[in-house]
Order: sequence, then C-alpha cells, then structure tokens
Amino acid sequence: MDLLRFSTAGSVDDGKSTLIGRLLFDSKGVFDDQLQAVARSTVNRSAGPIDLSLLTDGLRAEREQGITIDVAYRYFHTPSRKFIIADTPGHEQYTRNMATGASTADLAIVLVDARYGVLTQSRRHTFIAALLGIRHLVVAVNKMDLVDWRQARFEQIVSDYLAFSDQLGLEAPTFIPLSALLGDNVVEPSAHMPWYRGPLLLHHLETVEVTGFEASAPLRFPVQLVIRPDLDFRGFAGQLAAGQVQVGDEVVCLPAGTRSKVARIATYDGDLQAAAAPASVTVLLEDEIDVSRGDMLVHPEQLPMIVRELDAKLVWMDGQPLDLARPYLVRHTSRSVRGRVAKLAHRIDVNTLEHIATDTLNLNEIAQVRLNLAQPLYVDAYADCRATGSFVLIDPLTNATVAAGMVDRHQSPQPHVHTDFRRLDRAGRAALHGHRALAIALEGPPELSARVAAELEIRLLQRGIQALRVDAAFAHPLTVATAAPLGEVAASLIERLIEAGHVVISDLPRLAEAGRLTPADLVRVSMSEGGSADLHIDAGELSAAAVVTRVLTWLSDAGLFAGSAMLGRGAGI
Repeated sequence: MDLLRFSTAGSVDDGKSTLIGRLLFDSKGVFDDQLQAVARSTVNRSAGPIDLSLLTDGLRAEREQGITIDVAYRYFHTPSRKFIIADTPGHEQYTRNMATGASTADLAIVLVDARYGVLTQSRRHTFIAALLGIRHLVVAVNKMDLVDWRQARFEQIVSDYLAFSDQLGLEAPTFIPLSALLGDNVVEPSAHMPWYRGPLLLHHLETVEVTGFEASAPLRFPVQLVIRPDLDFRGFAGQLAAGQVQVGDEVVCLPAGTRSKVARIATYDGDLQAAAAPASVTVLLEDEIDVSRGDMLVHPEQLPMIVRELDAKLVWMDGQPLDLARPYLVRHTSRSVRGRVAKLAHRIDVNTLEHIATDTLNLNEIAQVRLNLAQPLYVDAYADCRATGSFVLIDPLTNATVAAGMVDRHQSPQPHVHTDFRRLDRAGRAALHGHRALAIALEGPPELSARVAAELEIRLLQRGIQALRVDAAFAHPLTVATAAPLGEVAASLIERLIEAGHVVISDLPRLAEAGRLTPADLVRVSMSEGGSADLHIDAGELSAAAVVTRVLTWLSDAGLFAGSAMLGRGAGI
C-alpha cells in the first residue's frame, strides 16, 4: 500500500479536529481504549454526544478552550492506502504550526464553515498550502446541517473560494459539502444532499493520485554520516532526497567536484542494485575520494543550482523580529553555512496578496528575501524538489529555529568556484567569514578605552564578526619571550590576525606608528580632543556602551561589515 500524508487547515471553529475524529471513527481507525478515554473526557466537559475532536486535541489547554494549539499527528489505514494526518491550528498566532504540519503533506483539506463562508484564515492557509507546494487541495464545506443543506449556499462558497485560489495559480480544488458532526459525505453518502454527485471525502483520499515525483527527479543524495567500521568498508549514509541511483552510476561529490562511480548500495537488509527516493541507504564508491557530512552526491549531467546568493520566500517563526544586521545559520539538507538576510524585497499580505515594503519581519509574517551565504549551497527550486528546495534559519546564539524558507525557481546565474584552502588569500577569507579584516585602534583615556574595547568585542561577536581584543595583557608574554617593544609585538600580532581575516580591537597607544599596517587595514577611533583620526567621538559623559554604539553605527555606515558587499568577493578563492 502507498502512503498519503495530508493536513487540515482553515479558520477557528471550522471543525478540523471534529472532521478528523469522524474520519477515524467511521473508518474504524480508533481503538476501543481511545474511544473510551474520549467518551470519559466528553462526560467531564458536557452532557452532549461524544466529542470526536478529542481524538486529536489532546493538550489540556486545547480541551479547556476547545481549540487546536499544536500540530497533532494521527495514523490510520484502509484496505486501499495508509494515511498520516496532521491536524493543524486555525488561529493566526499559530500560523507557524500550520506551516510546519503542512510542510510534508501531499494533500491539504481546507475547511470552510458553511455559515460564514471564506474567511481571512481560509485564505491565509490556502496561500501557505500553495507556498508549500501542496499539489492536491480539498475544500470541505463543513456544517452544512446548520444552513439547511442548501445547494445555493455551497455554490456561493465555491465561487468565492475560486476567486481567491485562481490568483495563486492552484490546480482546481475538489469541493465537498459535508457535516463532520453527523458524518454526512465523510465516509458514508448524505441523504440530506441528493444534489451532490461528487466523491465522498474518504473515497477521494483513497483514490487521489500520489505521484512519485521525488523518485523521477534528478539524483540528490545529501550525506548524513560517514561509516567506517574497518579498513575494508567506507560508506556514505543518508536518505535519497530525490532521484535514483544504481551500481555503476557516475556521481559527482559537491562541493569538491570530484567524480567516482557507485560500487555498492548497502542497506540493513542487504545490498541493492538500485535505490530511489525516499530510501535510506549507504553508498560505497569505487575511489577513495573525500566525502563528508554535508556533502551531496549528484549525477554529473544533472547538477543543482550552485548559489552564494539565494532568493527565497521566508516564513518567520520566532518571537524576536528579524534583524538584518545579525548573522544566522542556514540549515539546508545536512549542510549548515553562515548567512545573512541581505535584502527584504517585500512582505506578502496573505489576505490580499499585496506586496508591502518592510525592513523587518515579525512572527508568522511571510516575505520575499535574498540571502547572502558564506559558502555555496546546492539547491533546487522548492516547486521541483522539497528536500533540496527548503531550508531553515537558526539563531547561532540560542540554537532556535527562527524561520523556514522555500527556494525560488529563478536564481541569478552564479559561477561555481571551488575553494582551494591551500591558497586562500585575504579576499577568500573575507568571503568565508562574511566580513573584511580590520584593525580598530582606540585612542583616549585608558580606563574608557579598555571598557570600550571589551564592550566592542562582545558586540561584534554577537553580530557574527570574528573579533578579537589585543591589549597589553594579551601581548605581554611575547614581549618577555622576544625582548621586543610592546608596540612592535602588538603590531606584528595584529598584522598576522588581519591576514587570518579577523577584526582586531586594540587600545594600545601609538599602534599605527609601531607596525606595518596600511591605512586600509586600520581605523582610528579617537575619544579625546585633537589628533588625527578616522572617527572622533567627544566622549564627555557618554558611557562605554554609548561610545560602542556610535562606533558600530559608523562602521555600518561605512559599509565595512556589509555582508552583501563582502560575501560577493570571491576573486581570491
């Protein structure tokens, strides 16, 4: 039997959980002990009939409020097919939960309350279903019993819904009038709606075609683990994200670009001659080439898009808004790279589909963005392959997932450049770090300079900058060992650190005179009157934190740490 994954969506109180409960109950997909527990819970809440929504709404807060808060998964099967159901919330503040539940679905059921018609959340969830590439859509017009089973009401809702869905370019949805509470047109046909001649919900779920799209796509095999139990076995384990592979196939390992042929395809149950997505296998190659976790095996004539700038749609999932100045980790298949949101093209109003100018994103908002990446990623359009067309953003400080992204079909052509780490120059290091190297010399009262240096180091590190503070205590051991003057030792240290791509902060006096730093390598910040400096700050009564804020603002305005500018420099790689 094949498998169908589907999710429910729609506005609050449209009856999503009740519909799933009815589907499970009428299809004999509920165990007796589950039904007894739901019956006891129903008695505790009311004296009415058994509340089938409790089969999915299991959290205490959900049962107290009568709403769905988190995604609930249920599993059942019929003689024709296996099913995995994701019951997702309807409230706007839980949009991220809905997106999570629908991200793996082949089909979405959008419920519409027959009394109220197409609401804001109905449109919102339809848009997200379209964004997530769900190919099959069922619009279940629920609670037909509350509108006297009227055909005219059903047809009006169909017309209103199509007016919106046609703007998204969706294939024609399947419309089914039903009553989840009473079971009409869910598993059994309704005696109250003889005018409806379409399929029953369960029959449609059993017969809708689930295409094996991933298996027919180009090969994409992200390596998750290198297995080396002994000298005679070196295999690369992972799940086939797309495509097929067989023994004897020539493959290319990205990012190295080295080629080899498949010698074996090993599994727990024995070797295979061929495997197709979404199988999990271990691939052994004929040659001893360098392959590690995060690499990807592909066929040489079917390469993915190789990008350092990535255009995508982004769903923001964190309570803290997007900060364009902050770096994030971009998690794509089994690979993680540093990146920044370099451009917010527009925010998308999911109710009107209007494009709105913005400079940040808040919880549950969706936008068109451009990411700059410290290292290349190997992607496909999300519409072509979900596994290699999707990614998440992770806050490197908290490890929290802050956003989910879908790669656009059209990307700017970008030549693929292999990094030769044996000949990595300063421009190459700047591209890897996401910023240029620099020495910041602080001049002013010693106590204030020391506090500013310490605070500036912390603030730069929080922004993802490779920052290091070099002061007298840092350089002193080398002055003892070499008997060289402090300024000369410090300048030599800073010069080497700059060659390594770091941003170095120092409050040592007369730094520039003692070393061989060029003006392009050095920024002078004066916190006292007089003298020659790139930036003068009349410290006065300012705190160290206030001085640091002014320094950072000046550096940002000067474009010294602009990810979009520096990440594009790849000439020296």
